Amino acid sequence: MTHCTRSTCASDKPYKTWVLSYMRGLIAAIVALAAVPATRAQIPAYPRLYTNETFLDELTRTTALVVTDPVAVFAFVLDSLPDRVNVYPTGNYYYFRFIHDGTAYAGNIRLDALDRDMGKVHFAYYAELGAWGSSEAKPDFKVGGTLDASRGVTVERLEHLTYRVAYGPKSVVFALNDLSPVKPSSNKIGPDERFVGPIFDESGIRFFLIYNAKLKIFHYLLDQTAGIADELVRTKRSDRILIGKRTGFAFYRDQRLERLILIGVFEGHRRANNYLDGPFDQLPDNFIEPDTLREMLLAAAPGLTGQIDRLGYTSDYSGRYTIVPYLHYQTEDDLYAIHRCATSKRVPDRLYYTCFARGAVRR
Repeated sequence: MTHCTRSTCASDKPYKTWVLSYMRGLIAAIVALAAVPATRAQIPAYPRLYTNETFLDELTRTTALVVTDPVAVFAFVLDSLPDRVNVYPTGNYYYFRFIHDGTAYAGNIRLDALDRDMGKVHFAYYAELGAWGSSEAKPDFKVGGTLDASRGVTVERLEHLTYRVAYGPKSVVFALNDLSPVKPSSNKIGPDERFVGPIFDESGIRFFLIYNAKLKIFHYLLDQTAGIADELVRTKRSDRILIGKRTGFAFYRDQRLERLILIGVFEGHRRANNYLDGPFDQLPDNFIEPDTLREMLLAAAPGLTGQIDRLGYTSDYSGRYTIVPYLHYQTEDDLYAIHRCATSKRVPDRLYYTCFARGAVRR
């Protein structure tokens, strides 16, 4: 058999003809694809670029806003939004930020499951804290309250989990996040556990909230049914503990079930009250059966009897009891106590999952 290369063999002619035909077809396909709308073609887009120049321009420009008037600020926020927005967090908060006179403000519009069908919307904003703030620091400027028709704001239910909010000539449709079909597979839930509901946190991370009826504790499990908007890396001393590079969320790889349990949120994020402060404020309110959560909270904290409604709010709605079973850690070393507990022979098998519930139900 004669050996030859494509550049020297006469038998290359059919190959060259095939290549030319293939290239013509490829070019035609590219031209045709270019004519297809991007949403249909699903062509990956470049990431969005953020520059320090844009930030400084916004920081130093002169703006006009009566920031002490909540209705004026609400009108500004609503007018700045497009005609339709998606509310991803399952706590039904639509978060926003703006800079006015060199000060950064953060806030939210909330369509609370308890009273949105009564024509009410909750609105709050405050001057943001710097990361240097102490654990006891509070915003020196904060405004919050409920807006309804008495103040010129209307809330109209269009369909399930879709509402139109209007003030003056401006109206915006708020599409709440319907995660009702999202559930963990049966092999993720232990025999003593109950699935409470799905959570989409403002950090972009999704969780499953579960309750252990035998131990009377809660856990947040990482929802791995969709892509994870973070990169999880193992800690130096244990491959059981993984920490998100972006979020700082710490997870423990369960030794009994194939799942990741949230065990830590970085303390600095909690102090700053930012998007990475943990899922305690994004409970699955839209998907909880009546009284299910209240029964669990009362079992975990009997002292709350007579003090909370079905979603954990106090009788005067001045606050809400939250579920915080994870640590607020400062360094990786803080997390290893959980691993030591989970691997200790001194801990009875029946109490294994208490190692991941160091926190409690708190106001």
